[in-house]
Order: sequence, then structure tokens, then C-alpha cells
Amino acid sequence: QVQLVESGGGLVQAGGSLRVSCAASGSIFRINSMAWYRQAPGKQRELVARISSGGTTHYEDSVKGRFIISRDDPKNTVDLQMNSLKPEDTAVYYCNADVVITFSYKNLEVWGQGTLVTVSS
Repeated sequence: QVQLVESGGGLVQAGGSLRVSCAASGSIFRINSMAWYRQAPGKQRELVARISSGGTTHYEDSVKGRFIISRDDPKNTVDLQMNSLKPEDTAVYYCNADVVITFSYKNLEVWGQGTLVTVSS
């Protein structure tokens, strides 16, 4: 019904920048909040940043001042600009969206397949 596809992961040196993007497609009536999560090896998945439909943002403490989440509603995309990257930012980054699907107008939580971000020291 609804798919999220991430892109933009890769390898970067500490102190560098990387931008990951996520595009939603399918039976979308409206997208409420969109978010980025990450999961490092051996750790639980954690919220990195969230943006509401109104543009209100929330960041996990360790990324405040370094990461910026943004969305483009006409394109159904959400981006995460990551600056001043640290080795501890290494993880698989997952896109997440709270979607209202067409016809039924039911809420659906959707996840992307993840994109790997590796920060070398």
C-alpha cells in the first residue's frame, strides 16, 4: 500500500557530512509525522529526529545542533542532513512515517528498509 525508500547512506570520515533521503509512495492520503530512527550493531533502534505535519521538529539529545530534519510535502519526502558526524553515529538509518491511506483513511505506520551510514575515525 505505502512504501518508503531511503537513499544517501555511505561511508564518511568523522567531522564530515552526509544527507539521507526518504521518499514515500503508494496509497497516500496524508502523511502526519515523519521520522528517522537508527540502529547500531548490538543496540536497540532509537529515534533520531521527528518532524510533524506542521513542521515541528524533535531531536535526540546527541544529535541536536548537528542534524537537521526536513520534509517536502508535495513530494512526500523527508531528509536528514547530518553534520559533524562522529563514529558513534554509525548505524542503519530507518525512515518512518505515520500515513493516512486513501479510501479507508486508516492510519498506517510505515518503515523503510534502512540505509547504512558508517563514520570512520
